[in-house]
Amino acid sequence: MGVLQSTGGHPEYAGLAEKSGFSVEQIGVLHKRFQHLSHNEEFLRRENFNGIPDLACNPIREQIVDAFFDRRNFHQNGAGQVDEIRFEEFLVVLSHFQPPASHLREEQHDKVRKEKLRFLFNMHDTDNDGKINLAEYRHVVEELLSNSGALEKETAKSIADAAMLEVASISVGHMEPDEFYEGITFEHFLKLLERIEIESRMSIHFMNVDATTLCHLH
Repeated sequence: MGVLQSTGGHPEYAGLAEKSGFSVEQIGVLHKRFQHLSHNEEFLRRENFNGIPDLACNPIREQIVDAFFDRRNFHQNGAGQVDEIRFEEFLVVLSHFQPPASHLREEQHDKVRKEKLRFLFNMHDTDNDGKINLAEYRHVVEELLSNSGALEKETAKSIADAAMLEVASISVGHMEPDEFYEGITFEHFLKLLERIEIESRMSIHFMNVDATTLCHLH
């Protein structure tokens, strides 16, 4: 009886809490969001995300939605996209947007940071070849800049190209004029972000709920 009370009548929430890092209370709130989105079905599909206002106006909406259906983000072996996800997979993907717990030991914090950065890397490595190439990087930059209305697409493209060249010089050092930069590897990605505390800044507003503040909801 005590176990059922502590898990809100859902003993399976305890296992999900351990896997995702969300509290049992947070999982209960997110399960209600999942049911609302899926119309009380067991699976979520891409079209179910169309009704989220905050997501509709996000310039990288496509990458965010794809991340929920990317096998690489389920903490399992596998690659490629799936057509539908269960609540557990939905929860695991959302967990990447949580700030790391303050009580973690240094090695645990490093592991969590690396998992979050791997998630960000996967979001941009859309063809799953282990590199963020110019076309992928350009697409993201163009979407972010041109959708803001401040820049024309050609200007955004030029900025993306210049930024990629700068990334190449940081990642691999001096490059000859005839050298071709294949793209950002995950090791390069870690190097580029090593001085930036990005993991606590990752958040997503979902159904008017911020995954970083769910514990305050009832």
